[in-house]
Amino acid sequence: MLRINEIKLPLDYEDEQNDLKNEAAKILKVNKNSIKTLEIYKKSVDCRKKNEIKFIFSVDVSGDFDEDSLILKLNNSKIIKTEKYLYELPENKRTSSLRPVVVGFGPAGMFASLILAKAGLNPLIVERGQRVDERTKSVNTFWNERKLNPDSNIQFGEGGAGTFSDGKLTTGIKDSRIREVFTEFCRNGAPEEIMYSALPHIGTDKLKTVVKNMREKVISLGGEFRFETKLKDIIIYNNSVQGVTLTDKNGNAEDFETDTVILAIGHSARDTVEMLFNKGIPMLQKPFSVGARIEHKQEMINNSQYGKFANHPRLKAASYKLACHPQGGRGAYTFCMCPGGTVVCASSEENTVVTNGMSEYARDKENANCAVLVGISPEDFNSEHPLAGMYMQREIEQKAFKMGGEDYSAPAQLVKDFLSNTASTDCKNVKPSFPTGVKYTNLQELLPKKVTDTMCDAFVKMNNMLSGFACDDALLTGPETRSSAPVRIVRDEFMQTIIRGLYPCGEGAGYAGGIVSAGVDGIKVAEAVLNDER
Repeated sequence: MLRINEIKLPLDYEDEQNDLKNEAAKILKVNKNSIKTLEIYKKSVDCRKKNEIKFIFSVDVSGDFDEDSLILKLNNSKIIKTEKYLYELPENKRTSSLRPVVVGFGPAGMFASLILAKAGLNPLIVERGQRVDERTKSVNTFWNERKLNPDSNIQFGEGGAGTFSDGKLTTGIKDSRIREVFTEFCRNGAPEEIMYSALPHIGTDKLKTVVKNMREKVISLGGEFRFETKLKDIIIYNNSVQGVTLTDKNGNAEDFETDTVILAIGHSARDTVEMLFNKGIPMLQKPFSVGARIEHKQEMINNSQYGKFANHPRLKAASYKLACHPQGGRGAYTFCMCPGGTVVCASSEENTVVTNGMSEYARDKENANCAVLVGISPEDFNSEHPLAGMYMQREIEQKAFKMGGEDYSAPAQLVKDFLSNTASTDCKNVKPSFPTGVKYTNLQELLPKKVTDTMCDAFVKMNNMLSGFACDDALLTGPETRSSAPVRIVRDEFMQTIIRGLYPCGEGAGYAGGIVSAGVDGIKVAEAVLNDER
């Protein structure tokens, strides 16, 4: 199979498959009919020239031609030989008869559970939150009535924090397992286009179905679920896992014998992290980021990115990704951009306010939003305690709750007022989408000064990158504190802590930064379990 990169088609191409086959034949200098299969590997939009927006494709082709001879003859760097990726389940070397326990059913836990179930290990999956349908009801109750369920919310529950997001599948890691994550999502109901889109996303509405289907698949392979069940303790003897203590929603405790625990706890399970720390599990401070969500009219973003083609039927809601290094060396960047989405209240602890972004698959809401974040390093924690970053996050979130009026309204401010360090009194054309409401104030009084100084400089620079980014209508809602975990649970080359059989995994353990990387880490940890001969 040959992969041809950088095939360009205009916005108004007639027939995608046929036109791509024509272009591929020209590049390979073969008869079009000799191409028997053509599969899109990647598709992106090139909008650098606003008067000439194009689609850029990479395609995999096979046919009646000698691939090696063609590559040698053409000597074209855009053509490479490749093979179709197929994930192979590693050999199960375990001799233990005890069932492994997976704590958490976010992306890391989902893929760890699936691999273990496929290997016939009948994992027990423990999730402190509810099944996704019940969880959705709890989230809506919180948004409508301001009654928070601390154990089942945007952060906790089936599917993890990513379920109530854009379902974005972009990642900066390089790992062949990424393809398996995408393939498995598609097997369970995700849109096929995620396999080739340069900016793949599922959308929170479709992701809920995917999550349920993956749960049913794990069950069909022998897995067992305990929802609304917390990991209370890990039973350790002779530096090895011997079991876990679980508590259900009524507080009933149960000991479960196991020699393997995968900690896919997510970045918000602070009580679990404290329990592990108190048991002497080594942890390190980890950099994270702090900032606020910025909202614009999606129409403005479309016009800025697409120009005269803004309403073209083949162009979806426009997105962006910006980064800069203002004076002082502290970086600022946009994160988790949600076209046609909403800013949501993502609190998981009472009397705190946290923001996040969410989009459905159609991305058809009036506003666009993204986080504008500034890096926070351990030097900013003012403490050498391993959990100092976590406590710093909590302090900001509690302060936001008070600034918002102590009813889960969020502090909000116009960008122009933020730049002048002046409290806002109202919004303009961009109406806040925050479901529990906002209170206009001065976010410079909420966030650390190093963060606000950098954000002020970044807004000016980012406005030069994306026209209108710092316009008078742009609205900030804060704080954004949960972009990543502020702690790393130390693991060795066998993916275990100093306690044998204890496997930190995913974003909450400090080894991932999004749905895809967490899913990949879940696969890697499950492979390590299968490779542990005991």
